[in-house]
Amino acid sequence: MVSEIKVEVIHKETIEPSSPTPHHLKKINLSVFDQFQPEIYTPLLLFYPSTSDEGNIDHKSLFAEKSKLLKRSLSEALTHFYPFAGEFVYNASITCNDHGAAFLEAQVNCPISKILEKPDFQVLNQFLPTAIESKQAEAGYILLVQASLFECGGLAIGVSILHKVADASTLSAFIKRWAAIALGSANTTDHVEFGVASSLFPPLDFFSSPQFSMILSNKNCITKRFVFDASKIAALKSKAATTVPNPTRVEVVSALIWKCIIQASRSKLGVIKPSMWCPVVNMRKRSPQGLAENILGNFVWVFAAMAMESEVKFESLVVKLRKGIEQYKEKYPNGVTGEDIFQAIKGSGNLAERDDLETNSCSSWCRLPLYETEFGWGRPSWVSTRSTVKNTIMLMDLSDGEGIEASVTLKEEDMTIIESNEELLAYASLNPTVI
Repeated sequence: MVSEIKVEVIHKETIEPSSPTPHHLKKINLSVFDQFQPEIYTPLLLFYPSTSDEGNIDHKSLFAEKSKLLKRSLSEALTHFYPFAGEFVYNASITCNDHGAAFLEAQVNCPISKILEKPDFQVLNQFLPTAIESKQAEAGYILLVQASLFECGGLAIGVSILHKVADASTLSAFIKRWAAIALGSANTTDHVEFGVASSLFPPLDFFSSPQFSMILSNKNCITKRFVFDASKIAALKSKAATTVPNPTRVEVVSALIWKCIIQASRSKLGVIKPSMWCPVVNMRKRSPQGLAENILGNFVWVFAAMAMESEVKFESLVVKLRKGIEQYKEKYPNGVTGEDIFQAIKGSGNLAERDDLETNSCSSWCRLPLYETEFGWGRPSWVSTRSTVKNTIMLMDLSDGEGIEASVTLKEEDMTIIESNEELLAYASLNPTVI
């Protein structure tokens, strides 16, 4: 039973950077892209199975050693990613005062297999050091880490980072550096640099004013996990290839989920409401600035694809997604500017709150090397993230790098329709076992 699974925090401490932050780096201004992000914590969970099958192993002693390594390497990693050890000044800056990151240790009253057999997001919340909806004033830190020991010796590492200071690419870069330090394989000449984004894309006063508010709805919402294996994605790509050349994994999975959400909404409402799909774009790959590839913080924007017709076909939605990114490239050939964001917000308002439009947000973490995260006891058997915001879809690679796991957050009444959609279930498994 889910209610029987308990994760008990047994220790909490603050990990400070191993070296003090230089005086000239004591303040980092936010960029306009940081300002635009919601004040929530991005979650990341990495599950590592036990490295020994022997019954006489002292798991608690091994856990203490692993925890010590994680803390020591985290301290060193924070000297490179020093804003993560600072304090957030709302929508203005980060005070890089070496306040530190939180590190929690916890014990779980079951083996790791019980979690991975049928993952439950309510249970998974216990492996995160703070709630996704937390504010920094409540959580007390920009970065929090929780290491949880299972009865079998398995280990879960939960990371929560304030979205205002890091997008998925920046979080992945941090995790990669942290793990490399733990393994003793970090490249000390490979420097990271914060503040580049704020100099290229300075903050706007508008986003610090009472006029700007970002309302995120999660009332009566539920998150479910749909897994598309490589063979099913290949079948979807073959189906889409009749209308779009070389469709991507993300395009076909997104199109199918979008179609099912549209069908659920229309069957519930009995009317045809326009539906918008807004994929998050990593602008590091689409910006002409020479420094763009190494920009840390938030450097993402969105484009929109719209479906308004009465009969929605999978193939036509793939076309809309492809056209959407092509139009984005045409509209912003030199990348998006702060003024572009301001005008977009001013012109559209809070799309999520409009009654005449259904808005879906999709963030893809595919191709981030999170399954390569090795601290010294092998690679993770499962990596997971999710959102709690209504109509948000998070896409993550499977461990084979070919399949995709989609965490879909919808209103409960919409999810009830979606999870029994025969077309979706022909290509995706609803919450299959990880092991």
